[in-house]
Amino acid sequence: MSIKYYHSPSPLPLELGGELSELTVAYHTYGTLNKAADNVVWVCHALTADSDVAGWWPHTVEEGAFLDPSKWFVVCANIIGSHYGTTGPLSINPATGLPYYDQFPRITIRDIVAAHRRLAGALGIGRIHALVGSSVGGFQAVEWAAEEPERFGRLILIATDAKASPWAIAIDETQRMAIKSDATWGEHRPDAAAAGLAAARAIGLLTYRGPSGYNLTQQDTHELPDLPRPCSYQRHQGEKLCRRFNAYSYVSILDAFDTHDVGRGRGGVETALGRIACPAIVIGLTTDIIFLPEEMRRLASLIPGATYCEISSPLGHDGFLVEHSQLNSILTPFINS
Repeated sequence: MSIKYYHSPSPLPLELGGELSELTVAYHTYGTLNKAADNVVWVCHALTADSDVAGWWPHTVEEGAFLDPSKWFVVCANIIGSHYGTTGPLSINPATGLPYYDQFPRITIRDIVAAHRRLAGALGIGRIHALVGSSVGGFQAVEWAAEEPERFGRLILIATDAKASPWAIAIDETQRMAIKSDATWGEHRPDAAAAGLAAARAIGLLTYRGPSGYNLTQQDTHELPDLPRPCSYQRHQGEKLCRRFNAYSYVSILDAFDTHDVGRGRGGVETALGRIACPAIVIGLTTDIIFLPEEMRRLASLIPGATYCEISSPLGHDGFLVEHSQLNSILTPFINS
């Protein structure tokens, strides 16, 4: 499916003040909206992903999978602040006629959800059969479900939480420190702070895969290499991200990540989660060191009637991207029920 664009006719007010005077949202859809408009499944994507779910989440958008496009009208919107077509730091600031770069306004998870809501309205989508979010996408999903609990028929939360933990925020800050230590940070060009971004990505990967993932996939042979395999992997992954992303968007989304607290202004996390009225499923990963299984079980316990399931994977947080067989076996009956 090709990318589509929504151009908002009015500015988007921001939670921390100010507004995006011009808002464009890039999005993908899969399948067909039925006559009753009751077969919508909305997917919220994670940190550096885009709106093309079929591209970054293999074997989930296909016949027989839980995002089966023959049954469901699947929608995914690229988040504000990102690099893939939605308004972000490389977009033109109407006030100056130049890209925002480091002058892009601070955004929150609630602002990201506000943009989703605006797109849904433009597409004529009211009731959403299922809302799906993993990692930072889960932040968006739980926020949206608490804001409009009557809108959703199912809620699927994978490797995420109701509030950014001190541990997760510390990981983000370490990555920001790496980016901003690059002497080119602040320069108004798309490739500014590329070395810092590569280092930040390498730091992030340690937490995405964890020790079990690295020890399983990055072992050297018995030959003495010029560069140990884990070293070349870290460098390769950093360079790979620099080819497809930019440091300003990365920092913008990390900053938004740290604002996440579904209980803010709603009487606390427990009260906010108590607003969720639809059947919900929470999925943890056995070796995830960002969103620990015990934290995921607690999240499930605070959502009325939620079910907790756990995926066994040695690949840490990134297991949600690769353990599609387990995901489909859990989520296909849930979403079809």
